[in-house]
Amino acid sequence: MNNDALTTEAPSAKPQPIPPIVPGSGEPRTVSRRWLLFKAGIALNSVVGLALAVPVFRYLLAPWRKDASFNSWISLGPIDAFPTGETRLAHYKNPSGNPWDGETDNIACYVRRESASQFKVFAINCAHLGCPVRWFPQSQLFMCPCHGGVYYADGSRASGPPERGLFTYDWQIASGELRIDAGQMPTLSNTAKLVTISTKPGGCKCSG
Repeated sequence: MNNDALTTEAPSAKPQPIPPIVPGSGEPRTVSRRWLLFKAGIALNSVVGLALAVPVFRYLLAPWRKDASFNSWISLGPIDAFPTGETRLAHYKNPSGNPWDGETDNIACYVRRESASQFKVFAINCAHLGCPVRWFPQSQLFMCPCHGGVYYADGSRASGPPERGLFTYDWQIASGELRIDAGQMPTLSNTAKLVTISTKPGGCKCSG
């Protein structure tokens, strides 16, 4: 008997379809690489979009936000610490500073007492490019070491590149102490003066 006649071929097995995963059935879900990269891309784009949107919203909301440091009157010490007719160096803490600012949080200024109840508080920065000026009591002058700017004792310009005098702080006396409005740095935006130009021969060129 031919053995080949007795040999029967087994039918080929057909692939069985994968049953769908029913939510809540507890069966593990197969995650493909494409799906994982797609979700990671969405998450990354969300983080970048949020990082870009935060400063934009803060800029748009800034006019409606009230910063307590903007109107901060800070004491420079008792008025007796500033003799009449003298100019003294004083320091105050920046009201809008951060805990990590360190020594840069301490800001210097010059105080000149003109009478018993009249003061002038000058910013230490030169009106030219902002270098710190020094007070020389022997010559009664403020001098800038950077570009040679010179100012008189009252803060007005004497010579050099600056086109104006030293910037000044608003001040007040409260409870026997001299206080300054330290929330607004003295610049042209809040201490500018009206300047009139004279075209008459021999007249003063400007005043204000």
